Amino acid sequence: MFSRGNMGGVNGPSISAFFPAYNDAATIGGMVIAAMRTLAALTPDYEVIVVDDGSRDATAEVLQELQRLYPDRLRVESHPRNRGYGGALRTGLASATKEWVFYTDGDAQYDARELALLADRVDDAIDVVNGYKIARSDPAYRKLIGWAYNAVVKAAFGLRIRDVDCDFRLMRRAALEKIDLESNSGTICVEMIKKLQDSGARFTEVPVHHYHRSVGRSQFFRPYWLWKTFRDLIRLWFELMWAPRAVSAAAPRTADHPTSSERS
Repeated sequence: MFSRGNMGGVNGPSISAFFPAYNDAATIGGMVIAAMRTLAALTPDYEVIVVDDGSRDATAEVLQELQRLYPDRLRVESHPRNRGYGGALRTGLASATKEWVFYTDGDAQYDARELALLADRVDDAIDVVNGYKIARSDPAYRKLIGWAYNAVVKAAFGLRIRDVDCDFRLMRRAALEKIDLESNSGTICVEMIKKLQDSGARFTEVPVHHYHRSVGRSQFFRPYWLWKTFRDLIRLWFELMWAPRAVSAAAPRTADHPTSSERS
């Protein structure tokens, strides 16, 4: 557990916090500042990373100003072109250098200050502290789509956490280094949880608040992105669920037939 010092300081594990950002100029500043203040109260060893995934608004300019405020704590990774949510997450995970890695989105639908709730659950027996939404603050149709998506992927991939698409996670970097992520779309969350689970990572879950998106529009709920996500999920299922079973089923049959050298 984190141990708080007598003078308000903290002796805790080091933390990298990162935000994937796409056209989040209106919200990324508040997210970074909230993360900086929260981390300073948790540990003396921290960094904040923002992955600007090819934003076309003023996100880059806002991040330049933030770097002037936090020259030693804030790093910005910029994609010249949009690589998708999975691409942004992969860049953030690869850029993190600390013992624990936290991420959430730059659109302010989660409160970065609630990172402290996740940090309170850290101990030697835990590898992933996964948030789950207390209540989803979205229009009814988004709630329905979100509920259906969560139910389907949990059943299809055998995932044991309650809220797969809650992008509010604190993960041990050593656990992340055991897996390779390949997705460029939002299916990276399913891939990440499945591979962490299969690698033996130990999970715990914490309720967190979810807020209405005050500016901009989520890409996920547009018809093209829903179709792309469905297509990517099918491909991911074949890679992670069907292919390993096919290999496993074929292995005993192969072993039953001796090689030419064994026959001789």
